[in-house]
Amino acid sequence: MEYRRLGNSGLKVSALSFGSWVTFGNQVFADEATRCLKCAFDAGINFFDNAEVYAKGRSELIMGEVLKKLGLPRDEFCVSSKVFFGSAQNPKPNQKGLSRKHVIEACEQSLRRLQVDYLDLYFCHRSDPETPIEETVRAMSDLVRQGKVLYWGTSEWPADAIMAAYRIAREQFLVPPSMEQPQYNLFHRQRVEQEYAPLYADIGLGTTIWSPLASGVLTGKYADGMPANTRMDVKGYEWLSGKSVTAERVEAARRIARIAADLGTSPARLAVAWCLKNPNVSTAILGASKAEQLEENLGALDVVPQLTAEVMAAIEKAVKESRAV
Repeated sequence: MEYRRLGNSGLKVSALSFGSWVTFGNQVFADEATRCLKCAFDAGINFFDNAEVYAKGRSELIMGEVLKKLGLPRDEFCVSSKVFFGSAQNPKPNQKGLSRKHVIEACEQSLRRLQVDYLDLYFCHRSDPETPIEETVRAMSDLVRQGKVLYWGTSEWPADAIMAAYRIAREQFLVPPSMEQPQYNLFHRQRVEQEYAPLYADIGLGTTIWSPLASGVLTGKYADGMPANTRMDVKGYEWLSGKSVTAERVEAARRIARIAADLGTSPARLAVAWCLKNPNVSTAILGASKAEQLEENLGALDVVPQLTAEVMAAIEKAVKESRAV
């Protein structure tokens, strides 16, 4: 396993991490979750990603039970949560958003579900136009100073909002955000590669990118239609299908698969390796409903050295040409 600094912080995170979005509490329960987390940890993964909204808190409950069952040394792994959407089935006004009240209470609830004394990483899951950024920054900073959170950051925030939070923190002698969790893959690149570009050097922003496989499209599994038992079938996530599985993307996945075959690897490994090639990616979060899927994708690290300038150009060409189909 390779370990990378989380931006300019001193924290080292595994280049590949494991997340529970969609899977835990929907497709994956205690036994398979145990297999997946053990597989990840044994492979050197030291960061496990979660959020209050995932399966309305059930994802954190399952992860917490498994972490306790496995007895992993607390100083050998990092665990995260995210706050914004709430964990209630039908959140009341103060059970969601980034108000001080919800940020503090959601953190306490996540700690209980995950059965840990502190969160290594805590993300503001989206920006909140109804809450002053200073209020959110102060709440997050207080959690850090209380020892309940070690590092805080954002997820899918506009660059100007991240900078506003950073400036407020510096001006008010508060703890600034350290990291962002944006979507990043061959189809979704503008934010990581362009919008956030100044932030890497200016404030030392780290990134924990999600969906490196574009919700599975880049594995090639949707080349011949919509197979059963995928995340597109999960109740409540039907929106993923129309947004992710398009003719253009399926064609691009076919072309990427041919490049992967020429390299002697799988399209999934190639897609993840492509993300890791970006030096501004601190860690790429893998999702899996089975330990075997996770083991397959862990091989992406071996593919990174194969991504020469020529291969990277071929990948770019494959994506661009698919848009004309």
